[in-house]
Amino acid sequence: MKRRSFIRTTGAAVTLPMLLNGMKLSALPRTSIFNSINNESDRVLVLIQLSGGNDGLNMVIPRDQYDNLANVRGNIMLPENSLLNLSDTTSLHPVMTGIRSLYDNDRLTIVQAAGYPDQNRSHFRSTDIWTSGSPSNENWTTGWLGRYLDGLYPGFPTDYPNETYPDPFAITMGSLVSETCQGVVANFSLTLNDPFSLGVLAEGEPGTVPDTPYGNELTFLRTTISQTNAYSEVVSAAAGNGANMATYPEGNRLAQQLKNVALLIAGGLQTKIYVVTLGGFDTHANQVQQGDVATGEHAELLATLSEAMAAFQTDLGLLGLEERVISMTFSEFGRRIRSNDSLGTDHGTAAPLLVFGSCVNSQILGESPEISTSVDADEGVAMQHDFRDVYGSILMDWFEVSESDVRSLLYQDFQHLPILQLCATTGTSPEASLNNEAIDTNAYPNPFQNWTTISFRSGNEWCKLSVFDAAGNEIRVLSNQRISAGEHQIRFEAHDLPAGSYYYRLQLDGRQKTKKLVKV
Repeated sequence: MKRRSFIRTTGAAVTLPMLLNGMKLSALPRTSIFNSINNESDRVLVLIQLSGGNDGLNMVIPRDQYDNLANVRGNIMLPENSLLNLSDTTSLHPVMTGIRSLYDNDRLTIVQAAGYPDQNRSHFRSTDIWTSGSPSNENWTTGWLGRYLDGLYPGFPTDYPNETYPDPFAITMGSLVSETCQGVVANFSLTLNDPFSLGVLAEGEPGTVPDTPYGNELTFLRTTISQTNAYSEVVSAAAGNGANMATYPEGNRLAQQLKNVALLIAGGLQTKIYVVTLGGFDTHANQVQQGDVATGEHAELLATLSEAMAAFQTDLGLLGLEERVISMTFSEFGRRIRSNDSLGTDHGTAAPLLVFGSCVNSQILGESPEISTSVDADEGVAMQHDFRDVYGSILMDWFEVSESDVRSLLYQDFQHLPILQLCATTGTSPEASLNNEAIDTNAYPNPFQNWTTISFRSGNEWCKLSVFDAAGNEIRVLSNQRISAGEHQIRFEAHDLPAGSYYYRLQLDGRQKTKKLVKV
């Protein structure tokens, strides 16, 4: 089904609040798609939302760009000798020793510069884009995982839970459901704060209801209360049957959420998706402490993330659950390359994304963001990887969704990324070597005045060549077609564009390259 046709089937939304430690469900007119998706997998995906817009350049530092980066954010830049080195070109913030250990033990993939074309720098709109998987110029009413779950369980929430599926399909730790799990008919996610303090909701007296909109609302309300109580029973039972074997850091709000996730998985709950949240990343001011750039709000957040993830991964290993669980961070955007005068950073574009687990292809996927000696005031990190390619690759390789269904769920230009090296082969993952194969490309002249020629070599393959401005807007598509094998030269005419920084992004089958252009 085409994307726009699918969205048009959703109709008008009716939202009703229900509580399971704060659960909220949304009822939408019913439909179903994709009957070919495998729903027997016991694999679990944990999403870690870093709310506020994470400064990826202060988390994953491009050491090969260090001097130019220090030149434009000198008031917040970490000393080079304090960094935790992962490779000759890439380092971590010094507080991230836990995540460094995951990388050293082949439990971490860093996806460089994840973002989307035509970046929106509003917290609310960009969060909508990341949770729905929509293009930046379209508003979708379903989440990317909600659409996936709709393909598995059409008609939800009617007749759920049942004998075959007694467990909640998704759980959000907190008081608001995650929009990632919003389906066509309802949100598949329950909210949960404490699995040991679930109360029973009063269901009221049964009876007939009028055949009116009020009656429909009342029927849905009664059904939802009944479902909530049923799910409450299985969640409580799983919490009672589960156990944690690792020591989690005290006072770490993310660690407590992940501890409960591990507890429920260990207790036998068959929930596929968990969403946890760490807020506070909107660091316009006081991102670092004056006089000690290794401390401050962002350092505290990164330490919280690192310590929580390390404890969670240790717990999964001790519980024998590592091969069933992968975890992924995401944030609505990165921050700008230049720091501001308030010891902070403003809303930007792309940022690194982290994927954890024993089944990941431990690597740094992509190259260091290119930082030049001249950086525009509003310039963000140029996108290398479309975040929807990360989502789709996880759907393919973790949940065994076919590539054609991934394209329907997300977008038609999907490119598979070698993020996972599966503990058990599913047969859906292409060879990782293709994506890691270097693209040899160059632009001459660069800097340029009115035009430049972009040169590259390709096989007989699909090619998309786009030009972006410094704010992440796709301003030209120079090629989007299958091309023949050999050397190619494509001229970029820029007579009508102002002087400044631009980027071109070359995509070939399964791989991509982003490089900077400067018009003078």
